[in-house]
Amino acid sequence: MARIKTIKTNFTAGEISTELIGRGDLSAYDNGAAKLRNVRVIPTGGVTRRAGLRHVAELPGGGRLVAFEFNTEQVYLLAFTDARIAVYADETLVASLEAPWTGAQLAQLAWTQSADTLLLVHPDVAPKKLTRKGPGDWVLTDWKFYEKDGRVFQPFFKFVDDEVTLTPSGTSGTVTLTASADVFDAAHVGTRFRLADKEVEITGVSSALVASATVTETLAGTGATKDWEEQSFSPVRGYPVSVCFHQDRLVIGGSRDLTNRLWLSKSADLFNFDLGDAEDDEAIEFAILSDQVNAIRAVFSGRHLQIFTSGAEWMVTGDPLTPSAIQLKRQTRIGSPVDRSILPRDVDGATLFVSRSGYELREFLFADVEQAYQSNDLAVLSNRMMRQPVDQDFNKSERILYIVNGDGTLACVTVFRMEKVTAWSLMETQGAFQSVAVVGERVYVLTLREGTHRLERFDTAVLTDAAVTAAAEDDRTLWDGFGHLEGRLVDVVADGVLRDPVEVVDGAITLEQPARSIQAGLAYTHVVEPLPVFQTGAGGLTQGSAVRLVRATFRLFETAALVVDTGQGLRPLPFKSFGPAALDSPIQPVTADKSVRALGWTRGEPVPLWRIQQTDPLPSTVLSVLTEISTNG
Repeated sequence: MARIKTIKTNFTAGEISTELIGRGDLSAYDNGAAKLRNVRVIPTGGVTRRAGLRHVAELPGGGRLVAFEFNTEQVYLLAFTDARIAVYADETLVASLEAPWTGAQLAQLAWTQSADTLLLVHPDVAPKKLTRKGPGDWVLTDWKFYEKDGRVFQPFFKFVDDEVTLTPSGTSGTVTLTASADVFDAAHVGTRFRLADKEVEITGVSSALVASATVTETLAGTGATKDWEEQSFSPVRGYPVSVCFHQDRLVIGGSRDLTNRLWLSKSADLFNFDLGDAEDDEAIEFAILSDQVNAIRAVFSGRHLQIFTSGAEWMVTGDPLTPSAIQLKRQTRIGSPVDRSILPRDVDGATLFVSRSGYELREFLFADVEQAYQSNDLAVLSNRMMRQPVDQDFNKSERILYIVNGDGTLACVTVFRMEKVTAWSLMETQGAFQSVAVVGERVYVLTLREGTHRLERFDTAVLTDAAVTAAAEDDRTLWDGFGHLEGRLVDVVADGVLRDPVEVVDGAITLEQPARSIQAGLAYTHVVEPLPVFQTGAGGLTQGSAVRLVRATFRLFETAALVVDTGQGLRPLPFKSFGPAALDSPIQPVTADKSVRALGWTRGEPVPLWRIQQTDPLPSTVLSVLTEISTNG
């Protein structure tokens, strides 16, 4: 019989797939776990119970959360719901505006910000500009392209066959345009056409062949011409899909009907798309042509202008970008989701994006040796954590990328590229996560709980969800402010003491013992489960051998509770003042080693030797685990 000691010093590989339980030779096996639920991996290696969710407000429906940072001191959260935009400053509603997007359309919404303006695009809605005039003064308007002498400097394109002609009845004033094939639609009213580079504005449509127009630039003649085009963005042809700023230009990536086309504005003139004579500062326009469909899904300003399409990833080079010096090169063939907009995020110089399959998180990173981009899959060892994502955002202070999955869970990736840390964990709640946004150092989520939508924030001061905190000058048993949890059973910590769960009645809770401060909310359980032991070396191989856990010692940091299962059921480890019932005095978190002994053998079963599972809303952080095991043949 051999006695083996092993130490797990970190969890920096995060939760990895159970399909890898036969790969004990991988370093990720030593640093990974079989299950990490409702914990986050600290970049230095430990795991800690996740922060609770503080209740902020109820929302009228589902939607998207967007961060708006005017400067370091003035940051806002925008909540987009069906036909509404709610603006929050420090969790206080400061403005509410009507919006043109339905709840169903919000999935395809994309945006970019410059100073006090947020540009918003959707393939079926005219692009909008949300401008902050003051802390509580916000205005939503249409984009206005630069106009001079009756000419609007916006993108134009001929959507029909090159042989189709237009014939004007005159050269000025009000004219009739006659097409040689079907061209016009009633929705063309108000849009611009260019005939031989001269503009007219459509004022009426008689049929698909005939329309009336007002001449804004005197036409060259009245003969039939094939040299004509119409504005690229309109109710007939659709609107931009994606947008960003790069090298002092506004970049528009794709539209509903021109899915593979890219437009770059004139330098330092963001709403001027005049192609002119292709001078260095003038606008740029081109299509992405290749052997596959390349519907543009996102444009991103990184080391280069990066283009994410439905089938591949591209880089646009040129320093600076000019009409004569621009180059487009395909880098990888991964593809991005087509059913919704999930904006890529910059993490330590790499651009993280969700693959089209919905099961990969790709790192689009420039390799100096190859002078090209690579797209490594950060979820290759944790392939069950990505579940058709719908939203994502990155918190720089925690170094965590939050990914909202389609099934309502929240995947979290601790990313620290310098230390080669990519650690996955999964967060769950009583309900579903629907959107996430990082505002400054605060992480907000939109949740769905029992048919109602909530705006909530991760807060280390609470360890329950949909939580409320309150304080009073004297002891009291009745506490209100829980209308959003009516009829629910909530966990309560009062004056630092864990109390029995209480039901919310008429928006309030009643404690058995009075208190001066409380925090209460919905319970959640955190789980830490290691991979099955896999030992080689002087101690021999444990695979196929009878194995018994003798003792496990947990090195804890500022921990008030730890509940461990070593095969005999869940057991709370002894803490000063710790007990299974309500406590008489507050628990003081400790930094110490706690050990638990175990009994029982396993043979030929790849099962973990211990498991942490804790519901009590008390802090718990595990830095390392020393295990002592016996093996027998």
